[in-house]
Amino acid sequence: MPHQASSEELEVQTQVQLGELYEALETGAAKQIMQLLNGLQAAEIAHLLESSPPQARRVLWRWVDRDREGDVLQELSEDIQAAFLRHMDTQEVVEITEGMDADDLADILQQLPNRVIKEVLAAMSAQDRQRVECVLSYDEDTAGGLMDTDTITVRPRFTLDVVLRYLRRHEEIPAATDCLFVVNRNDEFLGTLPISKLLTTDTAVTVREIMDAEADSINVQMPDSKVASLFERHNWVSAPVVDDQGKLLGRITIDDVVDVIRDDADHSLMSLAGLDEEEDTFAPVMRTTPRRAIWLGVNLLTAIIASAVINIFQDTLDKVVALAILMPIVASMGGVAGNQTLTVMIRGMALGQVGRNNISWLLSKEFRVGLINGLLWALVMGAVVSAWFNDIILALIIAAAMVINLLTAAIAGALLPVLLKRINIDPALAGGVALTTVTDVVGFFAFLGLATLFYA
Repeated sequence: MPHQASSEELEVQTQVQLGELYEALETGAAKQIMQLLNGLQAAEIAHLLESSPPQARRVLWRWVDRDREGDVLQELSEDIQAAFLRHMDTQEVVEITEGMDADDLADILQQLPNRVIKEVLAAMSAQDRQRVECVLSYDEDTAGGLMDTDTITVRPRFTLDVVLRYLRRHEEIPAATDCLFVVNRNDEFLGTLPISKLLTTDTAVTVREIMDAEADSINVQMPDSKVASLFERHNWVSAPVVDDQGKLLGRITIDDVVDVIRDDADHSLMSLAGLDEEEDTFAPVMRTTPRRAIWLGVNLLTAIIASAVINIFQDTLDKVVALAILMPIVASMGGVAGNQTLTVMIRGMALGQVGRNNISWLLSKEFRVGLINGLLWALVMGAVVSAWFNDIILALIIAAAMVINLLTAAIAGALLPVLLKRINIDPALAGGVALTTVTDVVGFFAFLGLATLFYA
């Protein structure tokens, strides 16, 4: 079997290629740069650009062949796409986007000002303009925003021989074509004709006899996350997109869905830190700083709230210095337990597994998990504190506070994502900050409140 490179090997290869390019840049070897850069696939060039600081990125972009710029551009993240597009005039955009699929072209045009979009559309042929405008008329996070209008359709009454002769008239068929779409004279979707059946069935048979009339279609307004779930569940390579009347509008292919899945994963990961999923690793300081400052400010506000709770029990802290030593343990345990529940819930919601019918069961489960873990680690910590400070009352206080906070963390971790989603706030973005506030405040209040009660 041929050896497939691992992610570590690919990363090493990228760094070697970058080293060669940077060395060529320093020596001014233009011919060598062009050979190195344009000898790579478009996706590899895009990866090299994304792995370079802004100044080197701009220089490397200038050495990409003009006829390959469009292929490379559509492989880049939105932030970097926008950075390159800002320095192009209308004619350049028209040239590099020529021949692009409608969905990829729509994604790129959405990075441009409205004035430029109109100019680019005006410079297109009537057919291409109509296809792109169709995609642009839908939100980019819906099936309509994902679809490509370049499809091959056939009528059910035709024989397979006619279909095959029709296909041979095309210079090429759209990429990732695993089936043809069967429609009536009003372009209403009737089913699919798998390529495998087309190639292996007697050519005298009609399309109607072997087509899959039970094939599912996707409504044009369906959210892209649900589209991705359907592709994953049914192992689709492509799927038809229809309007409310069942008229075929286009198709979605697996490569578009992979982008959605990757973007959703990036969104979840980056949102946990309060960052934009399109955050450029090499973004300039003045662009990165404000984005991070916002959530640092929110976090500071929640920290002040937690500190205000501690301040209420200042007299108790003055009397029992050990409380200051042990206090972070309670909050930390609650924070970790809460984040475990929160992560499971957000993932379940992203996969469409959590709804009003099973939320009570999940809440009960997480409560029991929190109770068992709370009792277990409360006993451990109680024993440690009793031996450490030789104070059985202090051991009981921290044990009780840990149980209270782990139970609170379990309930908050399960309910917060649901409540935030209900008020149209992204749970991945705001859930962590809200949960930290709850576990800190409850943890400090329970621990210091019990200490005040026992030591007053």
